[in-house]
Amino acid sequence: MIDAGDGRKPTRALHWRRLDTPGSEYFTLSELPNGWEFAGTVVVTIEGEPLLVRYTVRCDPSWTTEDVDVVAESSGTRQRLRLAAAGGRWRSNEGSVSALDGAVDVDLGVTPSTNTLPIRRLALDVGEHADLIVAWVRFPDLAVVRSDQRYTRLAENLYRYESGSFSRDIEVDELGLVTKYPGLFVNESLVSA
Repeated sequence: MIDAGDGRKPTRALHWRRLDTPGSEYFTLSELPNGWEFAGTVVVTIEGEPLLVRYTVRCDPSWTTEDVDVVAESSGTRQRLRLAAAGGRWRSNEGSVSALDGAVDVDLGVTPSTNTLPIRRLALDVGEHADLIVAWVRFPDLAVVRSDQRYTRLAENLYRYESGSFSRDIEVDELGLVTKYPGLFVNESLVSA
C-alpha cells in the first residue's frame, strides 16, 4: 500500500467503462485516519455533449457521507457543487437543503462508485433489503434531489438496486465496489494499490 503523504492510504484504483454512452472513469478509494475518501475523474458524453467531472466524496468510518465536492465542465462552462452532511441534515453551496433531511448517502449519477456507500454502511445479510433516502446529484446540471432507493442483497457479491421504476442487479467486489452494472458500467481493471 502506498502512503500518499497526507494521511491518505490508497486502497484501490480502478477504471470503469460506460456501456450506454461513450465514457470512462478513473477512480481511487483511500482510507483516511477518520474514514474513507472516494475520488474520480469521469469523461462522458451526455445529451450529445462531452462532460468532464472530477469529484471527491468523504465519509466517516461507518461509510456515512460527510463531504462531497464535484466540479463539472462542459462546452466551456464550469460548475461546482459542494455538499456537507451531518446528522441527516445537508448543506450545499447555497445553504441548507431541507428536501434532503434524513438522507445518509449521496448518489452521483455519473459514477457507480457511490453505490458502495450504502452497500458498505448497511452490511446487509443475503436476503435482506433496506430502503433509503439519498441525495441524488443529476448531471450535467448538478441538480441535487431527494431519491428513495432500495438495496437488496441477493448473493454474496450481488445486490439489486431500485429507484422508482429503475432496477438493476449489480455485482460488486469484496470492498463493495461495482464490477458489473448491466447496461451502464463495467470495471475494466481492478488494481490494488
